[in-house]
Amino acid sequence: MHWFYLPDINGKLISLPETESKHCTRVLRLQKGENVHVTNGKGSLFECKIIDDNSKRTVLEIEKEFEQYNKKSYSLHIAVAPTKANERFEWFLEKATEIGIDEITPLITKYSERTKINMERYNKVLEAAMKQSYKAYHPQLNELISFSDFLNQHKKCENKFIAHCLDLPKKYFFDEIPKDSSLLVIIGPEGGFDISEINTAMENGFKPVSLGISRLRTETAALVACAAVATKNQY
Repeated sequence: MHWFYLPDINGKLISLPETESKHCTRVLRLQKGENVHVTNGKGSLFECKIIDDNSKRTVLEIEKEFEQYNKKSYSLHIAVAPTKANERFEWFLEKATEIGIDEITPLITKYSERTKINMERYNKVLEAAMKQSYKAYHPQLNELISFSDFLNQHKKCENKFIAHCLDLPKKYFFDEIPKDSSLLVIIGPEGGFDISEINTAMENGFKPVSLGISRLRTETAALVACAAVATKNQY
């Protein structure tokens, strides 16, 4: 069944915005009487019937509601320095959504290659991936923030990690993942973290971890962390 996204859903009758209406009636060629799924991106999934297949304002009637649809037993927040090649960061956003992620924060670090992002574009990538992978939760994308400000905002978080590849004492991330918990993981840019950033993170309660023996690109490292948490929780 086809999935659509509408963040604000009230009452039994809902109208798709024009872009979604066109996709529903002209691209998918769905007609009056057919059923679709709609999610609000907050965990609710609605099974709906098309009662008006107008291409500018398709109207749906809610027949069933499923709350907390396929809710995970854990939550994952990854803070990562955006890559210089924009398509690589978008690839991470897409795949992380498919695997399962709750929150993403783009970081500015000492060796960051990108200091501006397109929030609207990134949220569209997240939305498309959410619908494609049949998920009812839209990951939260935060504004770009400096490394130091981010650390200050998350002093009270538990289960927080900084992944790096410097020759410093650290543990294997997979072994440190607690099940059914909230986690925060920081991933650096292509040039890695400066040692001063690692030390500052550790002073703020972040545990230094390794993602394996291979040297990974930024987007790969972030996705490996995402997959490791999902695997540990058997999600």
